[in-house]
Amino acid sequence: MGKQIITQRRGRGSPTYKSHSHRWKIAIKYRAYDEMEKTSMLNGKITDIFHNPGFNAPLAKVVFENGESLHIIAPINIKVHDTITVGVQAPVKTGNTLPLKNIPEGTDIYNIENQPADGGSFVRSAGGSARVLMSAPDKVTVMLPSKKQREFDPMCRATIGIVAGAGKRDKPFVKAGKMHHHMRAHGKLYPRTSGVAMNAVDHPFGSGRGRHPGKPKTVSRNAPPGRKVGLVGARKTGRGR
Repeated sequence: MGKQIITQRRGRGSPTYKSHSHRWKIAIKYRAYDEMEKTSMLNGKITDIFHNPGFNAPLAKVVFENGESLHIIAPINIKVHDTITVGVQAPVKTGNTLPLKNIPEGTDIYNIENQPADGGSFVRSAGGSARVLMSAPDKVTVMLPSKKQREFDPMCRATIGIVAGAGKRDKPFVKAGKMHHHMRAHGKLYPRTSGVAMNAVDHPFGSGRGRHPGKPKTVSRNAPPGRKVGLVGARKTGRGR
């Protein structure tokens, strides 16, 4: 009988593979989608910009006029003491949050809500931005960073601008030790041994067949945990045309 492969061990839920969520004290969500945001606007001031291990982009703390405070993903060119605005009447300016129906076509946006009032879920990583392509009364078409076009509810909120930290991945790690600490902080397995380099007892793609799987990489969605590796439940294979 073969050994427990990585995919099985990850599913066991041991501390080795758990993300260090106890370090991530802050949840990034928009404020409550109340009548004030739907009919008017609210100003807030940036009081701090800092790093959080749970995000690869810098975060900013905002204190609003009514005393509320929350944290947002910081856009490029924003600084402490800047003023941002949320609400349907907010101007189209970097850092402001407003519904998609009020954002002009061609504007760069990020942290887009999937459904109105869900707090934001699309385009949140460092250097990321989407673009409004077309607005209609019942839907707004947005081009995501992957170049895929997606339709959103016009009442979904988004923030104007491009996420800060775009050059984060430009500097090479150079040493394996730096990569080790980087991956460990995020609860990621490093280094990863490829399946084709393993023995047959360790992985379905292992053995002395050379550095190739030796069998089709497509596998059924209903395959047992020890075999469910490769292109799981693939709808098609080969070169896209």
